[in-house]
Amino acid sequence: MTGTAHRTFLIVGAGLAGTTAAEALRTDGFDGRIVLLGDETTHPYDRPPLSKDYLQDKSELDKVFLHPDAWYAEQDIELRLETRVTAIDRNAHKVSTAGGERIGYDKLLLATGSSPRRLSLPGADLAGVLYLRRLEDCEAMKAAFAAADRVAIVGAGWIGLETAAAARAAGCAVTVVDVAELPLVKVLGKQLGEIYAALHRRHGVELRLGAKIAEITGKDGVTTGLRLADGRLVEADAVVVAVGIIPHTELAEAAGLTVDNGVLVDEHLVTSDPDVFAAGDVANAYYPRLGTHLRLEHWSAALNQGPVAAANMLGQNTAYDEVPYFFSDQYEMGMEYSGYVAPGHDDDVVFRGDVEAGEYLAFWLGDGRVLAGMNVNIWDVTGSIAALVRSGATVDRARLLDPTVDLDDLYAGTTEGPPA
Repeated sequence: MTGTAHRTFLIVGAGLAGTTAAEALRTDGFDGRIVLLGDETTHPYDRPPLSKDYLQDKSELDKVFLHPDAWYAEQDIELRLETRVTAIDRNAHKVSTAGGERIGYDKLLLATGSSPRRLSLPGADLAGVLYLRRLEDCEAMKAAFAAADRVAIVGAGWIGLETAAAARAAGCAVTVVDVAELPLVKVLGKQLGEIYAALHRRHGVELRLGAKIAEITGKDGVTTGLRLADGRLVEADAVVVAVGIIPHTELAEAAGLTVDNGVLVDEHLVTSDPDVFAAGDVANAYYPRLGTHLRLEHWSAALNQGPVAAANMLGQNTAYDEVPYFFSDQYEMGMEYSGYVAPGHDDDVVFRGDVEAGEYLAFWLGDGRVLAGMNVNIWDVTGSIAALVRSGATVDRARLLDPTVDLDDLYAGTTEGPPA
């Protein structure tokens, strides 16, 4: 792309969304200045390994990084680490950094991500209370699991359950505490929640469900476990808190951008300022096929939104309308989920395959259509499930549940083509 050499595209946030956007700008031919600002000390890395393979020492550290260190200079991307942006001046088209620098931009992408939600309980600041978001958090958690006999996990969501599996792999006794009646019930519903509860119990995890925490107990400044609201104690040498994340919207709010459960953007990932875009955890994006805004805290959103933001920074008219996707690996159970079902709408879930053997597909139905699908230990079907969801086709329930019927045949005749 010629004629852009004099332009500066600034990306605040050097995670997956920001880095994929910078890469896409170069791939799409942008020959101007790209500045990628990150407040961490290490080069951009992928986060899923921090709760999965790397946390369990199943992969090497170099596998988590998105690119070799030299790649950024080779692509003429100005990667600035340990740089915290403190303000955006939209009128002047400049940002300010904590170091006193002012950096101008023609287009700005906010990929500022999120931070773990903190507990506001007595004892929350004790040593041994752990959160997982950054690489240094993962290193601290690995060390804690290696030294601990007992670990308590607060929160039975994805991070809570994955860290529980890692703690068990490290030989720790594990107790998971959550106010919900089942793990993942808000995301997957009761039937899948029961499956995950059974999975963790089979692997020796004690589940304290429907339980509230009164305090994190400690001695000599170090955690000794949890005290529940009913007075019961959960003894632990380390406590992992996994109760969700909070998007980093402070810069956007201070700059007067529209913020509502994240930075509000349209399907082109444009904010209320046409020169400012947002992607990843911080973006509450409009999904045209769903007819609603969603802020998805998943790897796939960051991976796919970055390039779409880049395309629209370049003046293209590219809509972000990917089928939402996430994955998880816990013990012997690997899964992928494609689609979206609003919390609480889990009353029509059907299964195809052998649930007892742990190899099956689950489908969430609404008005005769597949709203979402989840493959468990069955691979190479994610594209077909996503295409089925995207098609909006009315499906015959008997054919949907018949393993001899090809998934691609279920949306034959619709405008949705075969998966790539």
